[in-house]
Order: sequence, then structure tokens, then C-alpha cells
Amino acid sequence: MEDKILKLFGQPDYTPINISQLMRRLKLAPNDKPEVEKRLARLEREGRIARIKGNRFILPQEADLIPGRIRINRQGKGFLEADDPKLPTIVVPEHATGTAFNNDRVLVRRDVRYRGRSRIFQEEETGKVIRILERERTQLVGTFQSSNRFLYVIPDDPRIPHDIYVTEPRDVGRRPNLGDKVVVELKLWESRELNPEGEIIEVLGAPDEEGVDMLSVLRQYNLPLHFPKTVLQEAHAIGNQIDERDIAGREDCRAHTVVTIDPVDAKDFDDAICLEAAPNGHWKLWVHIADVSHYVKVGSALDEEAQKRGNSTYLVDRVIPMLPEALSNELCSLKPGVERLTKCVEFLLSAEGKVIRSRFYPAVIHSKRRFTYEEVLEALQRKPAGPIEEMLHHANTMAQRLRRARMQAGSLDLDFPESKIRLDEQGKILRIDRVENDISHQLIEEYMLLANEAVAGKLMALDRQTVYRIHEPPDDKRLQEFREDVLSHQIQCGNLTNRHEVQKLLQKLNSLPIGPALKIGFLKSLMRARYAVEPLGHYGLAKAKYTHFTSPIRRYADLVVHRSLFQKGREKVAAESLRNVAEHISDTERNSADAERDSKDVKLFAYLQSQLDSGRPQRYPGLVTDVRNFGFFVDVPGLGMSGVVPLSTLPDDFFQFDSNRNQLIGRRSRRVFKLGDKVEVQIHKVDKFKKQVDFRLAGPERKELPRKEVPKYERPKPQIQRLERPQFKLSYSSRRAKRR
Repeated sequence: MEDKILKLFGQPDYTPINISQLMRRLKLAPNDKPEVEKRLARLEREGRIARIKGNRFILPQEADLIPGRIRINRQGKGFLEADDPKLPTIVVPEHATGTAFNNDRVLVRRDVRYRGRSRIFQEEETGKVIRILERERTQLVGTFQSSNRFLYVIPDDPRIPHDIYVTEPRDVGRRPNLGDKVVVELKLWESRELNPEGEIIEVLGAPDEEGVDMLSVLRQYNLPLHFPKTVLQEAHAIGNQIDERDIAGREDCRAHTVVTIDPVDAKDFDDAICLEAAPNGHWKLWVHIADVSHYVKVGSALDEEAQKRGNSTYLVDRVIPMLPEALSNELCSLKPGVERLTKCVEFLLSAEGKVIRSRFYPAVIHSKRRFTYEEVLEALQRKPAGPIEEMLHHANTMAQRLRRARMQAGSLDLDFPESKIRLDEQGKILRIDRVENDISHQLIEEYMLLANEAVAGKLMALDRQTVYRIHEPPDDKRLQEFREDVLSHQIQCGNLTNRHEVQKLLQKLNSLPIGPALKIGFLKSLMRARYAVEPLGHYGLAKAKYTHFTSPIRRYADLVVHRSLFQKGREKVAAESLRNVAEHISDTERNSADAERDSKDVKLFAYLQSQLDSGRPQRYPGLVTDVRNFGFFVDVPGLGMSGVVPLSTLPDDFFQFDSNRNQLIGRRSRRVFKLGDKVEVQIHKVDKFKKQVDFRLAGPERKELPRKEVPKYERPKPQIQRLERPQFKLSYSSRRAKRR
């Protein structure tokens, strides 16, 4: 029936009709009306048809209606990612987002200007939300408050500008106190002019109670704390040992010098390598990946739960795994000293690192040693002690050759040092470590990239449906804006639509004091990497063929790719559902990234607030990354975060903003603040509601008096403009190769 409806609506002479007219056109009986209404509702929810005035129906594109998913930033501006991948992103101004929340599926009417008979589109596609097709979430976390007339909740998500009116809580264990964190079930919200309403369904507790901060993050991002009983039963039924039946038909690599290299706190080892010299100056490389598909079958409870989660989520104090620990940390994890099943990509490489041939097959291994990145770096900085360390030295040499070849082919060096928060037993920050992308990380990274590219090429050659990892080229307009910004700082810059000009610029920025700040600006101009069924290539890596194959323990995408390459028939994911899978796991990846960031923020905010309360805030080196008429932004590597230094914290002078030179100038002192300046800052203000911090310049050492405490239930006064730490579009961390 749905095909008949869509065929009718797509006819050239079709004019919008209502349900009664539709039934007459399709010659349906009156008792078919409930089924027709059900089918129309589903098509409308999916965005394949649109309902217009008079309850008539039409294909969306015929009325410039675009279905898709809206992303809303912290300033309230929306960006529609259309269901049709060929359409550009549509910008939705804050006043035009209607009642949409971040990640909702919506219907947007595209703004079009008319000139005679021809349609002239604006340079930037804009539109307005006219209907919510599907809510991404119906529950939110916030802070309970009250006024003289009503109760309300302030959402933790700063992208939601409205307070939520709530009724007196019932059946929630205890009545919440003012300032408590609560979970709210949203009711129907139909008008942006009115506040949304909801019902408190769970009281989490006071925000400073132990564990409430992380519980709030878990609830906000709908992250599960436990696996369903059926999933745990399936995992338990698999057992914890490998028997001969599992090994049958696999290539035996147990005698090879296989090692793993991971962060010190990792438990899920899903990749391992081995490198040996071969005749004629060649090298043999084995990249072994945990064979999760051997245990997790399509349609099983394990598979359904893994697909639902999409990926593992690494919060600051815990891991929310995609698979139960019996698999993720035990049977699938490539632990040393035990037999493990793998999917192997075997390469024959030339001395220069060129791939001569590659093979793909199931294998069994016996890892000889588990290395941390720190241990590998230490081993590479001295003469090798034994055959395993000698292999590491050879592997490092080959990895650096692969890296140089990748850069010569156009790959962009987009890595930044990152911060790793270490907590004490009470869940408070103990220290913040700086993580560099050194040669120990690059060693394993290059081999994972090589395997991902080889698998993508093989699947494309076989013409098999799968999920690819794609990173689309940036918009030319945004590149031009960034280029003009670079030129304004008297830095030579070519045409950035030319990849090699981008490489030259990035290399130049690495040697300039202003470089890191401008490099952040370039990252902001890039698209976000995602999953798709079309092999559109990876801009950042300069690879036309790329997928994710090397982390099936913690990414569902890799599990799908394993099945596409090695399994046939019923075991493969149906081609028609792959597009939905790709969209879903792109969403779960984004959700996890947001949750990971927020989990760090709540710990950092508490850490910085404690410094304020003590009256002895620490001093941190910072880098000026942006200058505005109200202050300047600083990136603080020691905290792994950014904030603003408001002009109001500079009382000794009046600063004027020079928009031509993008700098602040003191009227009396003539002191200048500009992009790339190095400053020393201290925490000035923590706004937990807006999830942002203000810094001030660190003055002479002096004794600070404790600040006057503010009651927890008082809401901070709104600031003139919402500020946020720039969000990078690519994720490069200590697991860089596995996340790309």
C-alpha cells in the first residue's frame, strides 16, 4: 500500500488530496481507512510525505519541505542534516527552531527567494522548522527549582533555553529539595512561546553528593548501567574457553611474535600486530583484530543490544561497554598468554612501506606481550632488549615510513595533545595528565589505518554492501573565511581547496606562536566524520577507500564490516537496513562524545569551584584563541578546556576592540591582546548551568579571601552571550587510530 501511495503522490499531475480523496483514488473500501491512516502516519513520521493545510498530503520536496535531523548548538542555532545525503546542510536560525530539541527528526521548510520565473537560493541555505517528526528523547535531567507560583526544572543541557514547568512530584521516593538533580519526563510541547511542561520521574539527589554528578550524565544521555538479563545469559552460555571446534579452519598464528599496544588503563585489547622480515628485502605484517563476529551472531540478544548501544562510551570514571565484560574484557580481548580468535589482514610490504599484496582470513593467536604506550616509548628510546623489542624497533621504522607516505599523499596532521583526568577514590580530580601523539601512538595507528583502508578496498572490489567511515570535504565558503582570517595575521596562505596548500599551511602553523590558535580555527571549519553506506572517502586522511575494521569490541560499525567481509547469506546485515544502521551508529557516536565531554566537565567544574571556595586558585598557562568585543577566549592545556576572560575582569584599563586587526587595545596602557598571545590565568567564575567557565588574568601572588557562598538553589543571572569551548569535528585521542 505504501508504494501505491508514494507512486500516486509522485505523478506529474498530482495535486494535494486528503484521506477520503486518497481512498477514492486508490479504490479502497471504507473499512480500510484505519490501515490507510496508519500507513500515512508512518510515512509522515519517516519524512517521506508531508501533511499540509487542510490535512492534505504531498511529497516534501514539492513544497520545499526537507525532512532530516536537526543539530542545535549552544547558541541555539540549528543545522539540519537532510535525509537526502545529496542536499547541503540547512541553517535554522534560533528563532526558527520552533519546539525542536537537539537531535530531533524534523520537517524544515527551506527559504527560497523568487526572481521572476527562476528560483534564486541564498548563499547559505536557511529554513524554518514546521513540524517535529520524532523526538530523539523524552526525558531530560535538570535542577529542581521553585518560585512563588510554580515549580520548574532548569535543564542541564545548555542547548535548551526554556525552563520546564513541572507538577508536584509523585511516586518518586522522596520530594526533591531545591537544587536537587532530577529526571523529567517531557509532555507535549506545541508552542515556542510557552515553556515546555513535564513530570519528575526520578530524584537523583543534591549535585554535590557523591556519585550524583556521573548519574546525571548517565541519565542525560540515556546510557545504560546494566545489560538485560537475556544478553548476560547469552554471554554466559558462550563460556570462557576456546576449544578445537572454534580453531578449525583458521590459520594458526600462535607461534608468531604477536603483541598488543594500548593505554595503561585499557582492558579491551581488540588489535594486535606482528612484523617479520621476508625475502628480497620485503616485510610481512599481520594485523590481528578480535573476532567478535564469531560470538555475536546477527539477530541474537547480544547483537541487538550491541547495535542499540552502537559503541562503548568512555566516561571519566567508568566505561559503558558495548558488549558484556565476559566478552569485551575476557573472551574477545587479545590478552597475553592465552589463545584468542582473530580476523587477520596479512600484508606483504616493500622496504619503503608500499603494499605488494594483502590477504584476509580467520586466525588464532597467542599474544606474547601486552605493552602500554609508555612502555613502547621507553623501549624505542633505547637499544632493544630481546627479540620482541627488536621487532618493535623495526615496526616503528616501518610505521614512520607509512606515516611519511600518508602525509605525502595529502593526509592532514590534525593531532592535538589531549588531557587525561585521573580521579582519586572519592571521585575527585587527583591530577590531569597530558597525552602526546608520540611515536608509540603512531606505531599502532599507522597499521590500523593501513588495515582499515585495505578492508575498504577489498569490499569495494567485491561490490559488497557495508558501512564506510567517511569524512566529507569542508565547505568552500568556510575555507575561504578561514583563509581570510589567516591572511589578516600576515601569514601567507594559498587556495585551501587545494589539499597540498592546506598541508603547507598546517606545517607553517606548527612553527608559529599563533599557530595552535589558528589550527583550532581550521578544525572548526571541517565537517564531522560519520558512517554511511556510500564510500565517499575520508578528507582528513586523504583516503578514497576507508572504513572501520579494527575495533569490533567497542564499535558496532566494525562488527558490521567484519560480517560483510567474512560472512555470507543470513549472517550478513540486510542491505536495506544498513543505511539505518549507519545513521544510528553515527548518532550514538555523537551521543557518547557529548557524554564523555560532559563527564569531564562536571569533574573539572567541581575541581575549579573548590579552588574558588578555597580562595587560592591555581595559575595556568593559556593561549588566546579568539578575541571579541567583550573579552578574549583562552585555551588552557593544563585543564584541557577553554574559557573566556571577560573585559570586566581587567579593571586597570579600558580596552577597545579593533575589528580590523582582531585585537583588544588598552586605552591607557596600550596593552594588546591578540590571537596567539600566551597568558597566565586563574579561574574567575564557574557557571554549571551554562557549562562554561570564566578566567581572569593571574595577577601578583597575593592571599585570596574565600568568596561569599551563594545558596545552591539560586539560579545565576543570565549572561549577555553564551560562550562555549570550540568543539573539534574530528576525535583524535590516545585511541586515535581506533576512533578515526
